[in-house]
Amino acid sequence: MSRIEVHELSKYFTASRPALVDASFAYEGSGAIGYLGPNGAGKTTTLKLLTGLLRPTRGSATINGIDVAEDPKHAMADVGAVIETPEPYPSQTVSEAIEMVAEFRTGDLRGSREEIAALHARLELPPFDQRTGRLSKGQRQRVVVAAALVRDPRILLLDEPTNGLDPKERILIRNLLNDLKKDHLILMSSHLMQEVTEICDQVIFINQGQIVLRDTVENIARRFQARAVDAEFATPMPIDRIRGLGPLVQDVVVIGERRFRIMFDGTNSARAEILAGLVKLGPVLSYASASLVLEEAYLSLMQGTGNAHVGASPRSSSDVAG
Repeated sequence: MSRIEVHELSKYFTASRPALVDASFAYEGSGAIGYLGPNGAGKTTTLKLLTGLLRPTRGSATINGIDVAEDPKHAMADVGAVIETPEPYPSQTVSEAIEMVAEFRTGDLRGSREEIAALHARLELPPFDQRTGRLSKGQRQRVVVAAALVRDPRILLLDEPTNGLDPKERILIRNLLNDLKKDHLILMSSHLMQEVTEICDQVIFINQGQIVLRDTVENIARRFQARAVDAEFATPMPIDRIRGLGPLVQDVVVIGERRFRIMFDGTNSARAEILAGLVKLGPVLSYASASLVLEEAYLSLMQGTGNAHVGASPRSSSDVAG
């Protein structure tokens, strides 16, 4: 069974500059884990330690029970990784870039060409004979993702996998990862809350090198509530009529002639009562949270106002992501 584990993992580039401090988590089986935090929080450092690109100052990172620092070759045997912004060699063709990784992984190309053709179709890659130096950034990124997936590694470590992709390309990767997580273990960093919400089952929040929350998306949704809703009417609506709904409405912001953002205390009861009041004012076309629950959690935790703690999930300390 696939397993990722870090135990009291720390990395100091200087004595006064910790990039990662005593990080600990473990996941096994299948599923997708989102790794969230601001720039410089320690996300890429963690992934580099898990792939042997950096050596830890202390602590350990293991893949399938193998210490990455001690035996990186065997630890990475069943891992596909995209770290930071890798680029294929500009002189390589699309097929050469992917075949090179397939050969590195297994020592030969037997049985890989059909798989590469399937990845080519799934990711809608440019023609096999096109030089990667002539590709757009999004096309090169998709080639890199295809190379990480060749020979079907069961563990995927992805650092901003949709970086540089347009909306259509993001949907391609999202659908692919949602399919892969059924029988692969995926740890991915991202700045896109919508992307993490649509792909990941569990989330790790990290800030200033320290993990501040580790939980399932479902549990986070219970603990952090969106405190604003966007409402759209079928016809223009005076803002004073919305403000007149009563004390449940804390503030109202005009988004458009028929659209408003309504601030409230975040409770489900208030959300329902506000909707009932809006319906009485006129036909409501849409009514939805103004922000994702992960955004609410992220902002709260990064500002130090969240009451969460590490390992809040009842399945910690050895979380099963399947």
